Amino acid sequence: MARLLSPLPIATAAAVFPSRFRIPAVSVARRQALFGGRVGLRVPARLSTRGVSAGAEASGPAARAATVISPEEAVEWVKKDRRRLLHVVYRVGDLDKTIKFYTECLGMKLLRRRDIPEERYTNAFLGYGPEDSHFVVELTYNYGVESYDIGSGFGHFGIAVEDVEKTVELIKAKGGTVTREPGPVKGGKSVIAFIEDPDGYKFELIERGPTPEPLCQVMLRVGDLDRAISFYEKAFGMELLRRKDNPQYKYTIAMMGYGPEDKHAVLELTYNYGVKEYDKGNAYAQIAIGTDDVYKTAEVVRQNGGQITREPGPLPGISTKITACTDPDGWKSVCVYLDLVSPFSHFLPFMCVGVVFILEDCLFLVFFCMPQLLLLTISQQFKNYIKQRFFFCIDVQTKVGQISQKMCILEMCFSLCYCSLFHK
Repeated sequence: MARLLSPLPIATAAAVFPSRFRIPAVSVARRQALFGGRVGLRVPARLSTRGVSAGAEASGPAARAATVISPEEAVEWVKKDRRRLLHVVYRVGDLDKTIKFYTECLGMKLLRRRDIPEERYTNAFLGYGPEDSHFVVELTYNYGVESYDIGSGFGHFGIAVEDVEKTVELIKAKGGTVTREPGPVKGGKSVIAFIEDPDGYKFELIERGPTPEPLCQVMLRVGDLDRAISFYEKAFGMELLRRKDNPQYKYTIAMMGYGPEDKHAVLELTYNYGVKEYDKGNAYAQIAIGTDDVYKTAEVVRQNGGQITREPGPLPGISTKITACTDPDGWKSVCVYLDLVSPFSHFLPFMCVGVVFILEDCLFLVFFCMPQLLLLTISQQFKNYIKQRFFFCIDVQTKVGQISQKMCILEMCFSLCYCSLFHK
């Protein structure tokens, strides 16, 4: 099977499920079966991915035959598919040092950290909010590897801040590297600055008001901008938010995404005049995108010039489905099936039944049993009343028995919920 990432492993199964789902580590053999060796794959912030064993589900030609759709159907489906950028994956040489820099200088939070000694890697997820609702970064440290080649194709990550100058001063005070002092962007008015993290990854600080998505950009360089725009529109359902040509500085940019730049993370594609190819190095890995159907996604990617590097299908040991691909410029993406319905909704019918049982029994006790018992207590002819209401006592005993049965059923329902949510 073709490798998803090369030449070094990335976190394999840490990232496609929200952190409340705890998924056990998959064996090295399974990991190698998926990634063809030491290569690993990561999927959402709070999501996790592993390879799929042969025969686990239809894949290859059989799966393709079952999901072939016409170009017209593909266009309509992509528009309806509920997609969002989940996370970006890249490798670092000193995980603790990078985490410290991101938390102290950039204001990120360490969302979770996971060490897999048997596979000789550790990954950490950082961001400005929960993984299931924010775009986050996944840092991967491979044991013994202290540096990587970032290459010339990867550009930078973008972070929106309210005061660029104040942020730059903080970074300087913490010993960070500032590669461009605060000032207006070339050919524009937006105030920006550039810094580097301990591994040499560049971050563009963009002065912007309060935003729900501070981690707001991933910039990649492409050799054919029109081709890249067409691919991300048709294959990934992104929208061309804006395009700007800068002939003075000989470059053109295109902002692609699933919503406005000030509220969503976007992909910035940059074309430098006359440059057709770039060295991608081995540091930057991929972007993860959520989708409703990985099989249709793979077919649409094929139709639009992308290459499938991992056929769509479920991961070993869990039901999550993924597919991986490269765009026409060779940039990698992994598409992850996301069940966007809250996991609690699967148990809603059981909970509703339980609530009905409780309400019914409470009403019975409050409006029927308690008044009757009160009358029994104050009645001077208690014994006679008991005799006269003998059958009532039988009814009460029967009702109490029914309540006990219902409470047992309710307990079983909540036990099922607990086991399903916390003992995956």
